[in-house]
Amino acid sequence: MSVPILLPEAGGRPTRHWLSFHYADQLIVVERAPKARQVQRLLIKVDPDCRVSVQAPATASDEDVLRALKHRGRWIYQQLRQFRALLTHVTPRQYVSGESHYYLGKQHVLKVIEAPGDTPQVRMLRGKLEVSVRHKTAENVRELLRAWYRARARDVFDRRLHALLEQTLWVADEPPLRIQTMQTQWGSCSPNGRITLNPHLVKTPRECIDYVILHELCHIAEHNHSERFYRLLTQVMPHWEKVKARLDGMAALVLSGLPKLDND
Repeated sequence: MSVPILLPEAGGRPTRHWLSFHYADQLIVVERAPKARQVQRLLIKVDPDCRVSVQAPATASDEDVLRALKHRGRWIYQQLRQFRALLTHVTPRQYVSGESHYYLGKQHVLKVIEAPGDTPQVRMLRGKLEVSVRHKTAENVRELLRAWYRARARDVFDRRLHALLEQTLWVADEPPLRIQTMQTQWGSCSPNGRITLNPHLVKTPRECIDYVILHELCHIAEHNHSERFYRLLTQVMPHWEKVKARLDGMAALVLSGLPKLDND
């Protein structure tokens, strides 16, 4: 039987809480999120960086949660294998010509041009992302691309949010939208209804962008992952689980690195 490991904070209250179990040849370690009274069912999450976490009702004991995790052990194991396989084919970005970068789910080959007398700019031309910089350094290219993606994200997210509000009748007014880079989230919704989206999301297909926006709009009505929340999400996007799986599958390529392409 696995023994929970608790890490206390300064006041003595545990901040992290892990459970573990074996499946096949692997020890799977799962972080149990702080108990939330509003969580009505057990929710297991496997992130593309291979972290596993679980949320459960406050009344569920660690033994109950561990039993449920073991019951879903095959699914967790398969998700971890899939994400690890993706990560083995990913290399760090160097921001040089020939790399593959994504925009709205499509791959674009990066072409870096050193043009000392021109204004730095990014152009998307026939399957290429053409970046002109005065001095060809990885940092200059990275910063220019970061600004370009952020501007594109603002434009795309504003348009998709406005369009999707027609489906979410429980939202009275268009909520404020913030663009902010996040390490482990595509989006979030604050208690006062402000939606925050990760600019890297603009690298994924439009359907994935719609899923994240609809997910956050559902939180305006239900600020937790209750049964009502999932009923709302299913009403506005019946196939959301397939879209989420597609988004999860792209995360390693979009956020962590890229497959190498031949220069042309």
